[in-house]
Amino acid sequence: MQRIPAGLVLALFLPAALLVALPAHAASCAWSAKMEEDEGGSVMMASVCGGPKGDANLMLACFDRPVLSYDLGAAGGQLEPGIRGSFTFKAGGKSVTKKLVLEAMYNYFTTDLSGPADPLLALLRGKGEVRVSADKYGEVSFPLAGSSAAIGTVLAECGKGSDREAD
Repeated sequence: MQRIPAGLVLALFLPAALLVALPAHAASCAWSAKMEEDEGGSVMMASVCGGPKGDANLMLACFDRPVLSYDLGAAGGQLEPGIRGSFTFKAGGKSVTKKLVLEAMYNYFTTDLSGPADPLLALLRGKGEVRVSADKYGEVSFPLAGSSAAIGTVLAECGKGSDREAD
């Protein structure tokens, strides 16, 4: 019986293993919309993961108005409550800059959007990917495939009320 050189096995096996592993990771970072539990009850949430490890997240919920949340993932570490940052969202040759405030309980940044016609929502409903950057926190990209449907599902819930208690 003839032995196959170890280098040849690695040269053939490693690329095949990477091709199997990479699409699984990419598929897990797709936009979705589903009911999730929040401190005040159930809320419709659209979300997507991104970044090199898939641990950063963009999330959209709608209470009286749409609220966008950005979780930096492991890159964010433990941040100081109340800090603010200016974040630029770029997609399709356009960019929108928003001031986000750290939500201490969850350790992610949030911003209230003006409504369904907010320029950031229009940008997020595009194609390709969105890059989110801030000088202090670097840049993370998120896929936009499926974003329009997921965001539309959340926006359809805006103003309908929920089982959340009033603040």
